[in-house]
Amino acid sequence: MTERPNLRDRRRQETRVDISWAAVRLTVEHGLSNVTIEEIARAAGVSPRTVNNYFSSKAEAIVARHQDRARGIADHLRARPAAEPLWTALREASLAQLDDDRGTAPGGTGGPQWTAGVRVMIAEPALAGEFLKANVAAEESLAEAIAERLGADVHDLRVQLIATTAGGVLRAVIQEWLRTDPPAELSTIVHQAFDTLAEVLP
Repeated sequence: MTERPNLRDRRRQETRVDISWAAVRLTVEHGLSNVTIEEIARAAGVSPRTVNNYFSSKAEAIVARHQDRARGIADHLRARPAAEPLWTALREASLAQLDDDRGTAPGGTGGPQWTAGVRVMIAEPALAGEFLKANVAAEESLAEAIAERLGADVHDLRVQLIATTAGGVLRAVIQEWLRTDPPAELSTIVHQAFDTLAEVLP
């Protein structure tokens, strides 16, 4: 179990989220190349220096939403009952994080702002490198939580395979959600993805 964050930590995380969503919203509205750090700071209600203290670039601020989501899933995984099967725990941790996202995303998870932000992260060429780095960091977060749960070394092959597979499932969920018309509930696609995985890897 992880310690509950104190008030200062919560405020820092809220500021980080606010800056990240400001960067996402401005990029959706104006394009990445037309957005400045000063504009992000103004939209988030902080100083440019504060933005730079949290993120090294606009791209990092945008992609932080993806990385924070993976860290949230890892934290939820740590909180799941120890007797619960691992893949069930991963499914429930993913669903729990989606619920958390509803509280931080403008309009909620699946809302127009959230949808546009996801599309920007996937489609904007200038974000490709940062998104790749975020995927690696996301799987590292999952691997740490999985290793703790299994009582194994984080570099164990089994741990790395499970973390990579789980990360792939989550990316596939987002791609499927963007593809469906009309859009399906994200939670429904999460269940479908893990059900399909159970068929492939019983």
